[in-house]
Amino acid sequence: MKLTAVQREILQALIDLHYTAKGAVQGKDIANKLGRHPGTIRNQMVALRALGLVEGVSGPRGGYHPTSDAFSALDMEELKEEVAVPIYHKGKKIADVTVVGIGFTSISDPKKCRATIHVKGTLKDLNIDDIIIVGPTPVQRLVIKGRVLGRDDINNMLVLNIMEMLGIPKLRIKEITTTKISTLNPDMTVRKAAETISRGHFRGAPVLNGKDIIGMVSTVDITTAVSKGKEDAMVSEIMSTDITKIDQGASLVEAIELTEKNNVSRLIVVNRKKEFIGVATRTDILSRLSELSRHYFRE
Repeated sequence: MKLTAVQREILQALIDLHYTAKGAVQGKDIANKLGRHPGTIRNQMVALRALGLVEGVSGPRGGYHPTSDAFSALDMEELKEEVAVPIYHKGKKIADVTVVGIGFTSISDPKKCRATIHVKGTLKDLNIDDIIIVGPTPVQRLVIKGRVLGRDDINNMLVLNIMEMLGIPKLRIKEITTTKISTLNPDMTVRKAAETISRGHFRGAPVLNGKDIIGMVSTVDITTAVSKGKEDAMVSEIMSTDITKIDQGASLVEAIELTEKNNVSRLIVVNRKKEFIGVATRTDILSRLSELSRHYFRE
């Protein structure tokens, strides 16, 4: 469908405002966004409604909203269940903006790689040479860092010179969880706990009360207790109860975010019943990423 530049501009503005307002958009709001006369908007809406791209809503809260054909006309996909893909500038997320499409160009050029970023929302806060971060995307967990080379306000697109790009594998934490691990009980002595951990060559062990995990004992905890002459103390006296749990179905990305957020090197993996399954460490995560890197990027 062939649209004039003005029609595309108005239709894009309607979709952007409809996305942020979550409802009908009034013509005056489109006019304010585009800096055009309200009469121009009304006239163009008549044409867009005739083309089946816009529907009118009557009443005091009425206005316009785009049809499914409007998205097709602008080469956009209408998502029924949409996950926001953010854009960050100077460490801050740009409000009311989400990425709806990413295209790569100049992939075979050894000196440059560019991407076109199609967004919903206004791009007025971004300028040429701004460095931005796009993502992560919901499925591939792709994150792109790049410098803005161009900005198309009519089609709501950015052209980026890609500086860095990272994709995190779509793995579940259960795939890297160590399940064969020695466990302790709260009534065990420190001396016995030390023997148990030493036999397994672990840096720590979870403390279980039945199937419920109630704490964690590390080699540092044991060394500290021994230095104070507490070899016969109970594990419950030295264990740490400040533990970080994660569901076995969580993604690798969620695990990474959780270790960073809580500043921990070890995650306790549990099932839906919150029962102990195993342990996943930061080293496990990094090892798996390194393994995948060697597999996919070897010469």
